[in-house]
Amino acid sequence: MSRAPFAGSYGPWALVAGGSTGIGAAFADEIARRGVNLVLAARRSGPLERTAARLRADRAVEVVTVPADLADPAGLDAVLQATADLPVGLLVANAAVIPTGPFLAAAEDEIASAIDLNCRSSTLLARRYLPAMAERGRGGVIFVSSLAGMQGVPGLAAYSATKSYLITLGESLWAEMRGRGVHVVTVCAGAVSSPDGPQAARPAPGTSTPAEVARAGLAGLGRGFRVVPGGVNRVGAVALQRLAPRRAAIALVGRASAGSLE
Repeated sequence: MSRAPFAGSYGPWALVAGGSTGIGAAFADEIARRGVNLVLAARRSGPLERTAARLRADRAVEVVTVPADLADPAGLDAVLQATADLPVGLLVANAAVIPTGPFLAAAEDEIASAIDLNCRSSTLLARRYLPAMAERGRGGVIFVSSLAGMQGVPGLAAYSATKSYLITLGESLWAEMRGRGVHVVTVCAGAVSSPDGPQAARPAPGTSTPAEVARAGLAGLGRGFRVVPGGVNRVGAVALQRLAPRRAAIALVGRASAGSLE
């Protein structure tokens, strides 16, 4: 989609939650390249402001920054206040934390933070911005999930559970919004070469760049309820979902995840 039609469908403002680095920054860049102004929300103000400055200089769009922890209700309120007078036509729910290691070794506050940020904030942001989109008869929501959400993943139990939640939420809202002119899609990324996540000792097969994930997510708007970036990942997702027994899928993904985090 070219710059003008994209902005007409999903502008004039987009909100990217978790928009300071990695996948979120890539989404921001791709959205700005299509002529849409941005609200970027993230916890760390330094990377957030650097990304905003680069986008203002390179893409000639307006960028509003909101340094806020979206796992905290006060942080969510700050984002809502910053966008109160802005017509947000696109929401990218990308903010996430990734608790790793055995579930029994995880701290309770770490698990709670993953639920609050990965699930609660994404759900409430969608609830905040979808009504106005539906009223206008246009707009979009992108939930950034993961292939880890398609089955349980040993060593990433809380993370995979929260990403599974987003897949289900995205499917439900896709169906509810289909007749309202609003496009909802969930991006199920595999391994991503991003500073936001654990750094792999050896890249996993099908590793995508943040830009590839962002482009796939934006291209998926209006084309279905789910997109899996990368050919290798798409084949793997089909094999795990349709061909492999559930027990085997859990074991295979668990081994792959453990190897990538070593």
